[in-house]
Amino acid sequence: MAATAESPSTGGFVLWLHGSGGSGDESRAQVAPYFSDPGVASSVRLSFPTAPTSFIPCYGCDLLCCFALWLLCKARDVVITAWFGISEVPITAKTVRDEKEVLKAVEYVHELIDKEVAAGTSPSNIFVCGMSQGGALAIASALLYPKTLGGCAVFSGSVPPNKSFADKVSPEARKTPVLWFHGMADGVVLFEAGHAGCAFLEELGMSCEFKAYPTLGHSLVDEELQYFQQWILIRLGMAASGAAETARPSSSSNHNDHLQ
Repeated sequence: MAATAESPSTGGFVLWLHGSGGSGDESRAQVAPYFSDPGVASSVRLSFPTAPTSFIPCYGCDLLCCFALWLLCKARDVVITAWFGISEVPITAKTVRDEKEVLKAVEYVHELIDKEVAAGTSPSNIFVCGMSQGGALAIASALLYPKTLGGCAVFSGSVPPNKSFADKVSPEARKTPVLWFHGMADGVVLFEAGHAGCAFLEELGMSCEFKAYPTLGHSLVDEELQYFQQWILIRLGMAASGAAETARPSSSSNHNDHLQ
């Protein structure tokens, strides 16, 4: 007897990856309200996984907001959530990471995407997004996925591997549109890192919309999340579906992320 085909999923799927030291629950509290309008929530599914914990050198967690704690952990390793190791802070355009660690994290993200595709979601309706280290992992995952995704949104992130990694990017992956947000006052992932990342994507022939904010540090703000929400809805053909009425929590304007 032939197996019954699984019903395809409809609508869009947004996978959000948090920064080092963060969690899926924290990200959900910040991002999910922008997709809470009934007309949107019924068509856009959100996922907020949490990275594993690991020992890393403590460079100042975003704990830059807590100087005493920074002094306490400055000289020793600490356990935080992280998708891969942190080589230095601040992250610059020349920061080099352990490519094996990055690729291992990418495999995990690809498993999540493949699970969605197997359930019937079109890759063109899947968006991989993230803040800080999560943004770096999001763009690495999009670049190495063999199919064109609906899009990739990077908030205060960077391109993690070295440029030899460009050879691994397939023609289909190069068609994935990228939206990049970066604050010019970011002291954790320097603006130069974000700008260089977008330039790297453009060298690959990719579309990268770069939005710079002159006074923004290493944080998520309402203006970014509003634009992000509408960018997702436009690509899903839902631009007029509740975009103007979606909740805009004031708390999102002053949430700092953790380490890159």
